[in-house]
Amino acid sequence: MKIPQKMRGIVLTGHGGPEKLEWREDLTVPVPEKGEVLIRVGASSVNNTDVNTRTGWYSKSVRGDTASGATGGYGTDADADGSWSGTPLSFPRVQGADCCGEIVAVGEGVSGDRIGQRVLVRSMQAVDAESDEPAVQTFGSEHDGGFAEYAKTRSLDAITVVSDLSDIELATFPCAFSTAEGMIQRCGLGAERVLITGGSGGVGSAAIQLAKRRGAHVTALTSASKAAALREIGADETLDRDAELPDRAFDVVLDLVGGPRWDDLVASLCNGGRYVTSGAIAGPIVELDLRTLYLRDLALLGSTFQPANVFTDLVGYIEAGEIRPVVAETFVLKDLSKAQESFQAKSFVGKIGIKVRS
Repeated sequence: MKIPQKMRGIVLTGHGGPEKLEWREDLTVPVPEKGEVLIRVGASSVNNTDVNTRTGWYSKSVRGDTASGATGGYGTDADADGSWSGTPLSFPRVQGADCCGEIVAVGEGVSGDRIGQRVLVRSMQAVDAESDEPAVQTFGSEHDGGFAEYAKTRSLDAITVVSDLSDIELATFPCAFSTAEGMIQRCGLGAERVLITGGSGGVGSAAIQLAKRRGAHVTALTSASKAAALREIGADETLDRDAELPDRAFDVVLDLVGGPRWDDLVASLCNGGRYVTSGAIAGPIVELDLRTLYLRDLALLGSTFQPANVFTDLVGYIEAGEIRPVVAETFVLKDLSKAQESFQAKSFVGKIGIKVRS
């Protein structure tokens, strides 16, 4: 196919509210460099990380929940460290942590056989660092992502997928499901009792399916109106998000929420239990009594960096039909602001898809 020089897409022009998202029809189509591929994007979807990056919520200056800055951002204090990496972002930036599309060109060192392959892009990408510490960058944050007609990434992060699912359905998997799978692999979840917070969200609903896949007994925190939908995708039990939690009832807590109920979540772990977090939509600042931690032999785990197998395992589950997409609503790319507004209303279960290819 002939690759155009210009493309349409949404760019983030700075940290702040939805007004920082700008529709453009004159963006330059990226050129794949050594080891990279160019993807014609079919679809993306909305994630908390896209909204949080826009608002600057990752900044250490922010102590509140993610919803409080969704319409206005968190001010200029967030500009210096409002990204995953804690370093300033360069603008304009094409966001979009999720991407399903087709490889249409390759850079030096990449086999031409890759052209025409349908792929999912790894959302959390390892970075070669000088230190031994794991480093990570996010597709659509530290470099341009899937909210445009074309995107480039390293060939090793564009994973071939063979599936009858639509681009929209496939695009709901990468960020949310790999986050959930990363948490589950980090704590070594097996056929145990697990509590999942934020059960109706993208990561929460993914975690329900992935935990059930491992034989876990799943209890999900949600609202009463969404309980039936969560049981349909695999939850054994549901609890209202404001309900009293049973004491010492769970082997594992997978937490995306944090905030005021954090102490209740820890108290719900049995002795020797594991708490894993990969989000804090209700607030990042919590208080811990260290006596609870050591006297009850608890393990507290953070989960961001993902070994390479997490994403390839996920693609394997998709191809085997072991997990399914939960698409609540679909918007065209030009209506991304409306999609994020719907996302912030939290009245749905699963993911909101973004159609990119016309």
